[in-house]
Amino acid sequence: MNAALLLALAFALDAVMGEPRWLWSRVPHPAVVMGRVVAALDHTLNKGEMQRVKGVIAVLILATLAGILGWLLQQLGAVVTIVVAAILLAQKSLVDHVAAVATGLRESEQAGRQAVAMIVSRDVSASDTSATSRSAIESLSENFSDGVIAPAFWFALAGLPGIAIYKAVNTADSMIGYLTPQYAAFGWAAARLDDALNWVPARLTALLIALVGHTTKAWHNVRQDARLHRSPNAGWPEAAMAHTLKIALAGPRSYHGTVQDLAWVNGAGRRTLGPADIDAGIAIVWKAWGLALALCVFIGGLVWLF
Repeated sequence: MNAALLLALAFALDAVMGEPRWLWSRVPHPAVVMGRVVAALDHTLNKGEMQRVKGVIAVLILATLAGILGWLLQQLGAVVTIVVAAILLAQKSLVDHVAAVATGLRESEQAGRQAVAMIVSRDVSASDTSATSRSAIESLSENFSDGVIAPAFWFALAGLPGIAIYKAVNTADSMIGYLTPQYAAFGWAAARLDDALNWVPARLTALLIALVGHTTKAWHNVRQDARLHRSPNAGWPEAAMAHTLKIALAGPRSYHGTVQDLAWVNGAGRRTLGPADIDAGIAIVWKAWGLALALCVFIGGLVWLF
């Protein structure tokens, strides 16, 4: 079975199963294992001099281990390949976490803040309904790229080794890819490699969102707004979602008690948001997921026939 059809089946399995608690309460999730390896490398190598070089070594070790493990698992056959790929995709879990924010907001602002604090790193202790909704939609857009389209893209190109390496690097970036005194040098390689691995998937995600949202005519505006974002990649799916829903995203927000005056994405869009806008964003993401699945089936069918 070719990679596109394997990916289509993995997409479907993830959408049905998500992350079952009965399984991950008994064994560690692969992302948890990757995190432990990153933490061990951080503890062992992030000290003394030549921290940037040591950070490069850490990423090489991590990627090599992930690639070897992915290759070994792939040798066990199509069923194992599909299951492992599905585990490393995150469509259902992403949607479930974001939907919980809308559910919380319908109960109270505090419940919404508690739910969104589970998926964002910014300070949301004083967020109102609009700010909480905005945070949820931004997380939905960015993580649809990082957690679904990017791993699928690398699986399509390089099978389980590709998706495993991507997830390992993405995990490392989320843990050590910060411009802080502790990680500015040591986490440099993880952050830069993560940027490189997400370059194409982020733009592909934006295109999928624009296609299902019928906003491809606004592609020039999406490109312009994406460049306003502090991330070279996250701005693309966020800008596509902002223009599709006709809302403003990003803007000023607080990290660790300090307000950062960040640019708005689609600043002319509506800024008063609520749980209905989160629901609309989730609907767009499912449609984009469906388009990606259809493309996998179409390409896989062509390869199988010819």
